[in-house]
Amino acid sequence: MRVRVGLVAAAAIVAVATVMSIRTLAQPPGSPHETVKATVAGADISIEYGRPYMRGRKIMGGLVPYGRVWRTGADAATTMTTSKPLVIGDTTVPAGKITLYTLPGEDQWKLILNKQTGQWGTEYDQSKDLARVDLTKKALTAPVDQLTIAIEPGPANGGTLKISWETTELSVPFTVK
Repeated sequence: MRVRVGLVAAAAIVAVATVMSIRTLAQPPGSPHETVKATVAGADISIEYGRPYMRGRKIMGGLVPYGRVWRTGADAATTMTTSKPLVIGDTTVPAGKITLYTLPGEDQWKLILNKQTGQWGTEYDQSKDLARVDLTKKALTAPVDQLTIAIEPGPANGGTLKISWETTELSVPFTVK
């Protein structure tokens, strides 16, 4: 009798664990991941990042606090890969992969170009900074519900990197070297 009760209990535990695993796998991630790609002046550029939603939260100055380095996305650190060197601000970014962080401010934001790659988004090492570049901040008239990063090709061997979320758009021009 004891053996039967033990087997029934074990079978019940396995069944519950299986159902919980299936439910977990069936749910979409809280912040889906995306890779944005563009070819600008012969350079293949891609940015891989987690795309969190607003979900009724205050983003700028709330979830993304002013004065503290932000991973510029969700989960793993946001990375940019380029097949050719880029000039962002006064900084030459070599071909290869770097991490993009931001330093939010109420009036002024900075894009942090960081040489460390492969880390979780909260594992920021300032000693690995390649540069900090000013971003142009613009207020949007309609909110952007999900963090969006775009690479927009432009004239004269360059383009613009844009980051939009809530009612804020940040941008910085770049050129291909």
